[in-house]
Amino acid sequence: MSALRPLVLLGSATLLLAGCADPSQPADASSSPSSGTSAAAPIAKNAALAAKVPAELKASGIKIASDVSYPPMDFFASDNKTVVGAEADLDKALGTVLGVKVTIVNVPFDSILPGLQSGKYQLGVSSFTDTAEREKVVDFVTYFDAGTSLLVPAGNPKALKPGGDSLCGRTVAVAKGSTQALEDVPARAKTCKTPIKVSTFPDGTGVNLAVTSGRADAALADSPVAAYAAKQSGGKLEVAGDSYGNAPFGIAVPKNSELTALLKSALEDLKASGGYEQVLAKWGLESGALDKFEINAAS
Repeated sequence: MSALRPLVLLGSATLLLAGCADPSQPADASSSPSSGTSAAAPIAKNAALAAKVPAELKASGIKIASDVSYPPMDFFASDNKTVVGAEADLDKALGTVLGVKVTIVNVPFDSILPGLQSGKYQLGVSSFTDTAEREKVVDFVTYFDAGTSLLVPAGNPKALKPGGDSLCGRTVAVAKGSTQALEDVPARAKTCKTPIKVSTFPDGTGVNLAVTSGRADAALADSPVAAYAAKQSGGKLEVAGDSYGNAPFGIAVPKNSELTALLKSALEDLKASGGYEQVLAKWGLESGALDKFEINAAS
């Protein structure tokens, strides 16, 4: 995950989302990139799966930690209160299938996994790439395929490329705790004669502004987010070249949680009903759809 967040303001920390919400309908028409999408059949509760939800979670609901600074995956609508985006819609859809209320909690990205380990949240849905290193502390249920893209000023004045050594000696913005910060840039740096200058930011707002203001030459981010940032930048940003290093995003779950297998089954139910594709199509993300969902795919 690498957070890029144009034109959106951070807001309140916790938002309640009813499990019966229909993710085919945008909470705010201005927040959806495909407002012309025709409505599909409402996503329905699966009684057999709902019966397997632990009693304490049926009563309390499920807290989902997310860095709400990451359009089109998770961000605030124009009211600066309502969470919208592809992952927010998927959260609501899974809550509907499982018959349980879900609450999205706005949490800094690098604090989400520690929060899961401490029991503060039951799930983390924030464009986490499923990696073997992260699987040491949490389990993952995969739900989307994405790569890394290079975001540059419009016109790409320094002719930067996603591959090769063109980033050597350049200032590159990344989000703290992201795959790009922890794995991608360090791997690239090993081949550089002139070091990459890394600018790390706590959320996508800082990453994006660093490029538009000229404080960074480029940013590395997950492919759907980079594409959305460029589209929403008013012509100030563009994606250079193709994405690379595709890997699945996973829902992060505390180790050995009863929810892990349930989430995989709920995703399979959504795919069988058409609800999974419905959520992705609303945000123009059909190309990232998975044919199957896996637990701890990296290992």
